Amino acid sequence: MKVLIKLNLSVLLFFAVMLTFGQPNTMISHTENSQLIRDLSGVKWNMKMMLPGEGVKKGLPQIPPEDIEAHVWNHATVPGDVYTDLWKAGIIEDPYFGRNSTKAQWVQHYEWWYSHQFHVSESVENKVVKIVFEGVDYACEVWLNGHYLGKHEGAFSGFSFDVTKYLRISNKRLASTNMLMVKLDPPPQVNSLVAGKKTPWFGDYWRDLAPFGIHRKVKMVSSGKVRFDDVYANTSINKDGSANVKLELTVENTETKAKTMNFIATIEGKNFTSDVKTVKFSAVVKPGVQKVEQDILIKNPKLWWPWDMGKPNLYKARISLKDGKVNQDFNETVFGIREVTSKWNPGFKKGVDVSFPRSTYINGKFHFIRSACWGGPPDIFVGRTNLNEYKTLIKMAKEANMNNIRIFGWHPPEIPEFYQYCDEMGITVWQDIIPLGTGNIPNDEELLGEIFNEGVRVIKERRNHPSLIMMEGGEEMLLRTRDAHFGRAFLERLGDSLQAYANLPYVPDSPLTCEVSREAGFKPKEAHHALRYFYGMGSNLHEDWLQTLEYPIIPEFAITSVPSVESLKKFIPEDELWTPGLSWGHHWADLVRLRMQNWDVFGDEMTGSLEEFVNASQDTQGIIFQNGIEYFRRQKPNLSGIALCHFITYWPDMKWGIVDNYQQPKRSYDFVKKAYQPLLVNLAFKKRRWSKNEAFKGELWVINDLFEDYKGCKATVVFKDESGNTLQTETFKIGKVKANSAVKFEDISANVLSKVDKRFFVELELKNAKGKVVSHNDYFFLIGNQKEASKKFLEWRNKRHKLEAEYGYPNYYRFFDDFTNGTYQSGTQTPRARGFGE
Repeated sequence: MKVLIKLNLSVLLFFAVMLTFGQPNTMISHTENSQLIRDLSGVKWNMKMMLPGEGVKKGLPQIPPEDIEAHVWNHATVPGDVYTDLWKAGIIEDPYFGRNSTKAQWVQHYEWWYSHQFHVSESVENKVVKIVFEGVDYACEVWLNGHYLGKHEGAFSGFSFDVTKYLRISNKRLASTNMLMVKLDPPPQVNSLVAGKKTPWFGDYWRDLAPFGIHRKVKMVSSGKVRFDDVYANTSINKDGSANVKLELTVENTETKAKTMNFIATIEGKNFTSDVKTVKFSAVVKPGVQKVEQDILIKNPKLWWPWDMGKPNLYKARISLKDGKVNQDFNETVFGIREVTSKWNPGFKKGVDVSFPRSTYINGKFHFIRSACWGGPPDIFVGRTNLNEYKTLIKMAKEANMNNIRIFGWHPPEIPEFYQYCDEMGITVWQDIIPLGTGNIPNDEELLGEIFNEGVRVIKERRNHPSLIMMEGGEEMLLRTRDAHFGRAFLERLGDSLQAYANLPYVPDSPLTCEVSREAGFKPKEAHHALRYFYGMGSNLHEDWLQTLEYPIIPEFAITSVPSVESLKKFIPEDELWTPGLSWGHHWADLVRLRMQNWDVFGDEMTGSLEEFVNASQDTQGIIFQNGIEYFRRQKPNLSGIALCHFITYWPDMKWGIVDNYQQPKRSYDFVKKAYQPLLVNLAFKKRRWSKNEAFKGELWVINDLFEDYKGCKATVVFKDESGNTLQTETFKIGKVKANSAVKFEDISANVLSKVDKRFFVELELKNAKGKVVSHNDYFFLIGNQKEASKKFLEWRNKRHKLEAEYGYPNYYRFFDDFTNGTYQSGTQTPRARGFGE
């Protein structure tokens, strides 16, 4: 009670700007948290630009802590990033709008100083106080009150400094003022030199602007002199159905002599009601850092499941660390009890077709992965996003019937709240642990060790989250490496490092079917990226291309589209909206491929208006995704997972996402939601263009990813013309749809196409024994000639090849003849893309 009174008085005395560190409490229970945490994040930061190397020379770290000089620097926010702080201050134009990102190139060539003032009023005797940085992108140096604390490199690993002896503590306002100063170095400019330690800032969805900033929270943490460094709830399930929770406690003794410490641990349900399991134990803790382990048996555990397999039950462990009866430190950890294993995919020979098992099992049950590559964070400039967006987006993924999100190696490991929301919603996470979107990495052992260490820090921070079920090493790393065998050896060593800290399946890279992967010794039917339709656009109509793909898992399946007109107006200048201007190309609109995709699906480029083109691109993306998802799912269990590329987009681009940068779902989102129904009635077909003189042929399938039988089922197939008139209806008594199955039930034939002009539609409905509709699906097809369409598509591809050979694929100037033929006069005309409104 005395501690609480003193805290309240301090708050009143210093107008809520003081921090009071209470003495370690003497409660036997850990109902009171003895670890005091002050979040230094927020809007009370300031920033200043300096030439590289000049900040220290000019004495910035020596600004008196009680002075107000830094108050006139530009305002800043932590967590955040340099570009967003500059944009808010009016120093740069919004980098997301038009081609403004090119105008912000200068920012990454300076060092940026961030300062924060705070007050401490209470004694820290017998305590350890640390300033904890959860993440700084990329390199920084830190001072407190003019004392140099140290430096750090690596965007994903947290770090801390013991500041106990540097704090200025007083009951007087000026004397209690402390100044934290952080210098951000200019960001790296060669990704291969920092691979795995910084997110790649290139790829066909971003331009050459390297993000950097204090991108995660900064905290001041007070504890006793023996403290927790890490807590891992390592769970396993026993044959009798009970579970072991092995508490692996990394403890730091900052004193010079060993101490006998008492531990009190409790475990109880976090999102369900349970009894409280209490365990008390003691251990001798020597000076330095060491591990203390304690097994706790849970006799009747509630397991964590993905949402379509059960309930995502979570437990809460709370642990007090006591020296006698004095509480030195406290930790609270949320975890789930689940077991993840992998098995070999049927239909592929071990060591001949594949090198790894790629079927994932959760608690012994097959988890067919319906996924999308995250495409995040929600903003590449993290200062522009917030936790509500994370929660909304993960909820949208679940509502689209996804049971998994893949974080791939072009994007960073996510913040803790991402995994928390996935834990709570029952969404599993398949993750490239650190971003290795390049095959060219240093071969110096010291530098390789830094990459391994970064990976270990990332997995240790996230391993308590039951949603994390699969670890991957690289993303298209072997696709680009100069030395296949070196690349494979590196990825295998990385896997060894990660699996020493988390008992999860690991695969080295994605894909593993490229030429370099084969040279490295991998087999011809490994994980495959289904990207050839887009990058080889015109080689095959999409349904013909899909029928060539038979692999155990598809980590990427990519189709592109344009955001809605409403969203376009937020980042494309008005005079460039229609017909498309240069800003479309800058935001990665491939204006030739978009027209080609539309023609493939609709038989028309759909360029009559902005609305028509935008909507058609989204429908095209959705229809190709739907057809591909269903084709892959019919290969279950040989194929065990699909990840679309992407779910979201981390800046307003014109490429992969089915949800745009403003969190608005595209029309394609609904097609994916339909195709990812856990219980799905669907139609297999060989082509989309049919002659009026032939009968439609197809197959009726039902896919069930649920662990529930559906008995007495009926399926109805309806053919309609463009006016909605019914041409044919047929109902089939298909009986039982077994749990966890993919089965063909009927051959479908319809001799009605002579009554159709340009298009016809097919609707499917599945009802259970009670007559309730449990799945619905629909398609449209074209009247046309499949062979002639394929020939025209191929001719179009050859024209595209010629243009790209001249300019190069990333050069969007190739779409704008009046910009490249010598007639353009800057400032007097707006270049327009060819092929629109002609």
